Amino acid sequence: MDNKDNNIVYSETIDFEEKAKVTLEEENRAIRTTLTKLEEESAMLRELFTNANNELSNLKKPALLVADIVSCYGNKAVIRLPNGNKFYSYVHQEVQDIHSGDSVLIDQKTLNIVEKIDLGLNLDVDKFVIVDKPKESWKDLGGLQKEIQEIKEVIELPLQKPELFEKVGIQPPKGILLYGPPGTGKTLLAKAVANSTKATFIEVVGSELVQKFIGEGAKLVKDIFILARSKAPAIVFIDEIDAVASVRMENGTSGEREVNRTFMQLLSEIDGFKHLDKVKIVAATNRPDILDQAVVRPGRLDRLIEVSLPDAEGRTEILKIHTRRMNLQKVRSKELVQLMEGFSGAEIKAVCTEAGYAAIRQQRETVTHEDFMQAIEKIKAEEEEELKGFFG
Repeated sequence: MDNKDNNIVYSETIDFEEKAKVTLEEENRAIRTTLTKLEEESAMLRELFTNANNELSNLKKPALLVADIVSCYGNKAVIRLPNGNKFYSYVHQEVQDIHSGDSVLIDQKTLNIVEKIDLGLNLDVDKFVIVDKPKESWKDLGGLQKEIQEIKEVIELPLQKPELFEKVGIQPPKGILLYGPPGTGKTLLAKAVANSTKATFIEVVGSELVQKFIGEGAKLVKDIFILARSKAPAIVFIDEIDAVASVRMENGTSGEREVNRTFMQLLSEIDGFKHLDKVKIVAATNRPDILDQAVVRPGRLDRLIEVSLPDAEGRTEILKIHTRRMNLQKVRSKELVQLMEGFSGAEIKAVCTEAGYAAIRQQRETVTHEDFMQAIEKIKAEEEEELKGFFG
């Protein structure tokens, strides 16, 4: 009888081919282990089913609309939809601390506010501006000591030591205008002062502020200054400002009227922040004669700095800057400086680059005086061809 009891198997987990003697405790232990595994697997499947069901339910829900708060009245608020329509909506009790100008999500059917969101800045402005921390320093500029001193007084000092102006009781300019021939270092000056002040450098070309549809250019200008204030201290560099700030005509086309709207928005933005705000404007142009007087009056871009062609001393400094990493051999710098009379800083840099190419073509590791002579002749010839093409 005992032998028969020992051979009884109560579960399929025990193989008949195993040992004949299997105790009831061992079989129960095997059943409990199998049952635990099945329960864990069942719990995992239930969790997967719940997640899939919730995801499916979310996909079936109608999308929420994005709206702006116009004004608040307790648990109610006036909202504005993107199409311009306004509604008087209820605020969900879980939505707290909303103010005019905030972005919220509203239900499509009831148009009630269900959640507050932070959309941040208008990302469209990123298509037109360059936001950067410049690496150029004052050491990269040659022959501009006077201009550098003026920019330091107008831009660098107010950003780094605003308390000096408060003690003296004067207001520094909100911005400056750099004007002069192309290639004289206007952009480099703006980047260098941004680097010295550790400010964010926001660069935009004036022609990009002029948009196709009515109001888009003005909105872009507004967004640029909102971006600058959020990243302060910041320097807004507007290159070729004459594209948007030229003299306004009484009678013009619809395109010219749109340019005027953008220009008026620029003027209002300049007037909208204080002198000691940590946002400064640096504008540049090659044509100061066509600028509207409204942009250069006192209180706006009232400091005008001329960046002219470098003299002999300036050309020597610029040549040293661009050749300090070059492997030179018997180069007579004074002779080169005399031959490059009337060259801008960009043209001197082009001469150094062409001289380096001349050495590379002959598979040499050093740049000789003859390479520079050939480069100067090439740059002069290109300038003459451009002038002939321009004047016919």
